[in-house]
Amino acid sequence: MRRKVTPAIPRPGQESVWDYPRPPRVEPGTERIRIVLGGELILDTADSIRVLETSHPPVYYLPRSAFRPGALEAAPGSSFCEFKGAAQYLTVHGGGLVAEAAAWFYPEPAKGYEALVDRVAVYPGRMDYCEVEGERVRPQAGGFYGGWITGRVAGPFKGEPGTMGW
Repeated sequence: MRRKVTPAIPRPGQESVWDYPRPPRVEPGTERIRIVLGGELILDTADSIRVLETSHPPVYYLPRSAFRPGALEAAPGSSFCEFKGAAQYLTVHGGGLVAEAAAWFYPEPAKGYEALVDRVAVYPGRMDYCEVEGERVRPQAGGFYGGWITGRVAGPFKGEPGTMGW
């Protein structure tokens, strides 16, 4: 039996993840994104693609070329998204630390998601920290999800306790 979800009322300047569509929407972003691992800045860019899906905080897809050289390497494993297609995983290196399978990409994204070609998404909870416009990101709960929670979005969010049936 599905539990009824009561979306939080967004404050001024916020988006409700419950207004995001399914299938997910892809939109370009111009916010400054920074990622730090092992105390080392491994990415600093204002070029992103946000994927917005009902009940999920945004996932930021970043240009592979914006990562510090040597920060990404192929990792075993794959997964499949009914919308975006087959994903492959990447291990992330920074400041002497190694985060196994902490990023993913779609080598051949499905129709409608072509903007994700040559872009990488990172699990924010596996990094020292990630920032959007100087705000530290809170990772989406649950080991599988890679959403980035900031003050810009209102939930509740898929992955939190009690959300399994959403």
